[in-house]
Amino acid sequence: MSLPYDKKTTIPEQTVKYAHAAFPKGNKYMTLRDELGEIFDDEQFSDLFSWKGATAASPGMLAMVCVMQFMENLSDKQAAEAVRARIDWKYALGLEMENPGFDSSVLTNFRVRLVANGAEERLLNRLLALCNEKNLIKRRGRQRTDSTHVIMAAREVNRLELVGETLRFCLEDLAEIATDWLRNQVSPEALRRYGHRIEQARFPETKADQDTLCLTMGKDGYDLLAALYTDAKMVDLRSYPSVEILRQVWVQQFYLEDEAVHWRKAGNLPSGALMINSPQDAEARYSEKQGHSWIGYKDHVTETCDAEFPHLIVNVETTPAPVPDCVMIAPIHESLAQKDLLPGEHVVDGGYVDIDNTVTSRDLHQVTLIGPMRQDSSWQARQQTGHDLSRFQVDWAAQQVTCPQGKPSREWFSRIDASGKEEITVRFDKKVCADCPTRAQCTLSLIHI
Repeated sequence: MSLPYDKKTTIPEQTVKYAHAAFPKGNKYMTLRDELGEIFDDEQFSDLFSWKGATAASPGMLAMVCVMQFMENLSDKQAAEAVRARIDWKYALGLEMENPGFDSSVLTNFRVRLVANGAEERLLNRLLALCNEKNLIKRRGRQRTDSTHVIMAAREVNRLELVGETLRFCLEDLAEIATDWLRNQVSPEALRRYGHRIEQARFPETKADQDTLCLTMGKDGYDLLAALYTDAKMVDLRSYPSVEILRQVWVQQFYLEDEAVHWRKAGNLPSGALMINSPQDAEARYSEKQGHSWIGYKDHVTETCDAEFPHLIVNVETTPAPVPDCVMIAPIHESLAQKDLLPGEHVVDGGYVDIDNTVTSRDLHQVTLIGPMRQDSSWQARQQTGHDLSRFQVDWAAQQVTCPQGKPSREWFSRIDASGKEEITVRFDKKVCADCPTRAQCTLSLIHI
């Protein structure tokens, strides 16, 4: 596909006339066009298209349609219909009233082209650059960040469905890219077993028969992997995504012992942070937060929040669901720095705040991180009757700690833990602690760390 040749930057007179007649006071799309002008142009996406071939629909127009589509949560078909039918959309896009629009597949293909070329952030970055130029974002103002859960697009399945669907998913790919080789590896019975989606409704009714089916699937998967890894001609397919997913799922769900296939039981399974839950969305992970559990991802959304300015989303970071919020402050600030949009004050909830983030944000980016510090989770603090950390006086210069009974510590030493952070350990005299009348409120051992 090649870029269109003609470029129009003004709204046709007839479109202006009808739009103002229909919306005398305007609406959000007309205001958007009037205030910001033509946000996207074709040249911004020129590297995504060839210089030859059939002329593509205007990528600048399609980018704007993607934005408006998101604003109303429309499907591609609904968005394409809106381009054809709605006067306010034609006004925002600068189209003639008689413009017939485009097929919904054009919008789908444009979005696929964006993702395939890693250009999906251009839409947000261009809009932010334009808002920055028009002083709609306060320089070194206040911003806030919060995370929200994103549920994976694939259907949740149980473990038996997972292994069956993973094997079927891999076989479907191999049937397209290595048809002749696969025909010699898979029996007609296996083709019947994996020729349709693996659904619970098709499982045997008894638990014993389900266990037998599970081990049969396990053996089928091991046989396929063995064939792929022993055939020198298939070396390129071993790193194929669906084959690698099959290998990982089989490691997580099965194991071999004395050449027999065994189904992993509770206690012998990987953690939720590692467990693959769907072959169609292999990066989705299980997580829990504030009593809510889900399988998928987390979006960390940063928004301006200055009272005298419009509130605008300035950054979005997506991670697998189990990634802790606190590790995302550095990537968020780096991304904002690249856009020249760093705040002066950054408001976050307690999940993002720790001493390292607070100090690094201040020293590296001159950003004041504002949020509640994490509460002491020790049993002393929870019971509210014991000597928690707040009851101990720390003299950092002298490297000494004084307990609630006025006794000084005996030893102070530091080390670097597995995550690369400094960890300080303080020890009190064992005999002094043993004779202390409030020792039960302080520690369950004779050594307080």
